[in-house]
Amino acid sequence: MKDTTKHPCFNKETAGSCGRVHLPVAPKCNIQCNYCNRKYDCVNESRPGVTSGVLKPFQAAEYMDKVLAKEPRITVAGIAGPGDPFANAEETLETMRLLNEKHPQLLFCLSSNGMGILPHLDEIAELGVSHVTITISAVDPAIGAKIYSWVKDGKIVYRGEQGAKVLLKRQLAAIKGLKERGIVVKVNSIVIPGVNEDHIPEVAKVVSELGADIQNMIPIKPTADTPFADVKEPGHEIIGPLRKEAGKIIEQMTHCKRCRADAVGLLGDDKSASLCGTLKACSELKPIDIKAPRPYVAVSTREGMLINQHLGEAKEFHIWGEDESGNFKLIEKRKAPRSGCGPQRWADLAATLKDCRAVLAAAIGETPQMLLEENGITPHIVSGFIEDALNVIYKGGNIEALKGRRGSIADACCTGTGTKCG
Repeated sequence: MKDTTKHPCFNKETAGSCGRVHLPVAPKCNIQCNYCNRKYDCVNESRPGVTSGVLKPFQAAEYMDKVLAKEPRITVAGIAGPGDPFANAEETLETMRLLNEKHPQLLFCLSSNGMGILPHLDEIAELGVSHVTITISAVDPAIGAKIYSWVKDGKIVYRGEQGAKVLLKRQLAAIKGLKERGIVVKVNSIVIPGVNEDHIPEVAKVVSELGADIQNMIPIKPTADTPFADVKEPGHEIIGPLRKEAGKIIEQMTHCKRCRADAVGLLGDDKSASLCGTLKACSELKPIDIKAPRPYVAVSTREGMLINQHLGEAKEFHIWGEDESGNFKLIEKRKAPRSGCGPQRWADLAATLKDCRAVLAAAIGETPQMLLEENGITPHIVSGFIEDALNVIYKGGNIEALKGRRGSIADACCTGTGTKCG
């Protein structure tokens, strides 16, 4: 049984020891809120709807591996946009499936507007989703009409009070259905001065009666190019009394950080900026074609005899294979992709070496290692004679015995800047 108390958003006591990662696999949205402007490329901005990249499910699974290696305190994997998980139901559910297979120990969390979640309640429960947040900022359609520009149900678009009624009906049914399946429910309520601040306690009352576990009042963050761009962000003088009043009805969350759609780390120590490169690199990954034949091995070498060159320095790769007698032969020399293209350089290299089972180099940066592995090419950091390494690759043996003593850029073989070739 998973320890559901280890969700830092639902349990303040664990916020300093348990972390979360938001996997941005859901770019589309089925409603348009008047405070929302989804931008994908601002790493310094912390608010919902913002991410430095969008991932496909298999890329999200790879990114999850990398995140856990760097931040083992992560206990929660969630999807919170940058759109809505259930405007991207196929991607959301596939991501949950992959995570459930690879990391069943994690808590799984989803954050939705509630519009499209109902058909998927049974499946998310079966996939082990333990926590769901539904954003409800009004339970009166007249007020909701001021908050939502439009609501999309399939191919039908509703506006005004009609749209707010459709959305509210789905949201309330979602809370009921989630609680029937034993899922912990948080309700986010965006506090918008002049629009709904006096209405928020009523939201608390309605969602509490349906069984919601906790409410999170989030002050609106005025965002450029939205109808509420000029609304003043409410301070504690507004939020404090509202929490006190609503707190008599339902438990209140008081430590929200208004997380990005790619947030990662502890609530008080977000790592999304430092892991931005990892996220972007994962977003470049291509699916592995496991059926593709891979008879060759690529070698980064200066003179053709020794493995003595950094992957990032190579202007060409020596492609080796076996002949019918089991002897090694140089098949050809292939040009390396030009430098200076970021992760795309390594995606291009993987395509160049798609018939190779392995790459041998004296040093390899983290990003190219990841991209080569994702494309089914095993990178090996080794040194010594090419033929010795080929014997191990083709005939078996301990590749660790061939690892160079100087694998890092600063210690040896790279004449570059020391910033890694990834």
